[in-house]
Amino acid sequence: MAKISACIISFNEEKKIEDCLKSLLDVVDEIVVVDSESTDKTIEIASVYTDFIYSRKFLGHIAQKNLAVGKAQHDWILSLDCDERLSDDLRKSILEIKDEIGQYDAYRMARKTFYIYRWLNYCWYPDMKVRLFNKQHAKWGGVNPHDKVRVDSEKIGRLGGDILHYSFDSISAHIQTLDKFSEIAAKEIIKRGKKVSVFSPFTHGFWIFFKMYFLKRGFLDGFAGLLASVLSLMHVFVKYSKVLIHQAQHK
Repeated sequence: MAKISACIISFNEEKKIEDCLKSLLDVVDEIVVVDSESTDKTIEIASVYTDFIYSRKFLGHIAQKNLAVGKAQHDWILSLDCDERLSDDLRKSILEIKDEIGQYDAYRMARKTFYIYRWLNYCWYPDMKVRLFNKQHAKWGGVNPHDKVRVDSEKIGRLGGDILHYSFDSISAHIQTLDKFSEIAAKEIIKRGKKVSVFSPFTHGFWIFFKMYFLKRGFLDGFAGLLASVLSLMHVFVKYSKVLIHQAQHK
């Protein structure tokens, strides 16, 4: 039976990390936590569930997650964020394939988001993610802050069940994250030298709203679906606006 290392990165997650770690206990063979110098009880809580806790100044989402993978003893990695946990069905699916896990190099699974007061069944679902992978064939990549696992083959399986994502507890929390993540994403766009026009905030923003609210039928998620779609539009609008402002300031 293959052995699996769970890899978690954290920063001031005392409210959510314990449920994340509890959901992993009967599935993985070790838990690795790389903490970004938390000032709350995150490390104290994590130490109840693992001895493999490392403190490291935050390097960026991608680098920090790859650092955690590098600390793992086993080749098979199960990666979660602190605000995520495995559903009962997903735990069962992982346990069922542990004996023959090597038939694929990675596995993708659906992620379901609890947004402020309800589950979103459409606009952010199924949001397929590769989160179980062999580190000899995959690693974290993408563009900060939107990291994703890059697999060097097409051998990717599908697991039943969901990652349960407990995202934003309030509109204020979403807006604060929107500002933080749009800042990171804008800097990445500037660093890559991507062309941005005065129309970009509008075209990209309204496309994401149309995609979430109409194509993915976010309107069936009620007011929460409308709110998530509007703030996603706002996120993209602000991101490209920050790039435009940077360009204007440096002319």
